[in-house]
Amino acid sequence: MNITVLAVGTKMPRWVDEAVNEYAKRFGRDINYTLKEIKPEKRGAGINAAQGMLAEEKRLLENLPQGAFLVVLDERGKAPTSIELAEHMRQWQHNGEHVCFIIGGADGMTDTLKQKANLMMRLSSLTLPHGMVRVLLTEQLYRAVSILHNHPYHRE
Repeated sequence: MNITVLAVGTKMPRWVDEAVNEYAKRFGRDINYTLKEIKPEKRGAGINAAQGMLAEEKRLLENLPQGAFLVVLDERGKAPTSIELAEHMRQWQHNGEHVCFIIGGADGMTDTLKQKANLMMRLSSLTLPHGMVRVLLTEQLYRAVSILHNHPYHRE
């Protein structure tokens, strides 16, 4: 199964990259996990939030794997439990989906991009820093795979 995460933002703290890499390497051979950073649009000098989100949308769409099942992370999305996320993973694997998660920029995403989503999901009702979202998403995807393999990483 292929999982791609498109994340607006660059130059994350070292701990973010280390944590994402740690969880990503735990997937093993069954999951091909890729995190791709998308350059954020600079604000100011006549570029407002709406213009910035449009520029970021263009970059995101250019990097979206063709035919991917699109999951947009948004505060208005559904918040699955770890078990529910594992069930999504089971279905995506069964269907042979290439799943692409999008983490938007500081101002969020355009409504047009959200409407393209097959699923809108939120990780928390709290506002989280973008680096933390990368780590949390990767860990939860690893947890979902662990649940599907009856691995003791997840305990209930």
